[in-house]
Amino acid sequence: MPDDVTRLTAALLRPERPSSDYDLNPGILLPEGRNLRAAAVLVAVTEQGRLILTKRASGLAHHPGQIAFPGGKVDAGDAGPEAAALREAREEIGLPEASVQVLGRLAGHETVTGFQITPVVCVVRRAFVPVAEAGEVDEVFTVPLTHVLDPARYRIERRRWRGAWRRYYAVPYGPYYIWGATARILRGLADRAGP
Repeated sequence: MPDDVTRLTAALLRPERPSSDYDLNPGILLPEGRNLRAAAVLVAVTEQGRLILTKRASGLAHHPGQIAFPGGKVDAGDAGPEAAALREAREEIGLPEASVQVLGRLAGHETVTGFQITPVVCVVRRAFVPVAEAGEVDEVFTVPLTHVLDPARYRIERRRWRGAWRRYYAVPYGPYYIWGATARILRGLADRAGP
């Protein structure tokens, strides 16, 4: 894990541009003055070099059944994106804040559903038993960090959305189809991490 921490820390020092669900769709015109809701996600890596992800519950209003980072809206009582991401990870997967070492933030990511996401990168320093929050999370699982940091594993796919074709990144792993905002955020991290 020390090499992973070094690689992640170095990646966070490299410049990057904000990302969005529109990066691969330059023809989409975004309305001026749109009101984005603040959200934060935890890009959590274990000391065994595995990235923690969730499969969202199928009954959720936003992104049901999709693969996602633990996270959610930044509440008024949160001290900032880091606090929101840690709170959401505790609620969604039972990750205690005391087990986490925050390394830094990635650039913000705008979603088609009107969120401005701040990805918070951290290392989980203590073992914990994930507990999926009923009604929010169907499954908690991990993928090797090396898998998502390899740009060659990403592909660009497309599907119809609101009557038009929309292109997006995907980085599948076994039975898990990681795509959309989650894959785009990870692709940005992979680009910064380098070989």
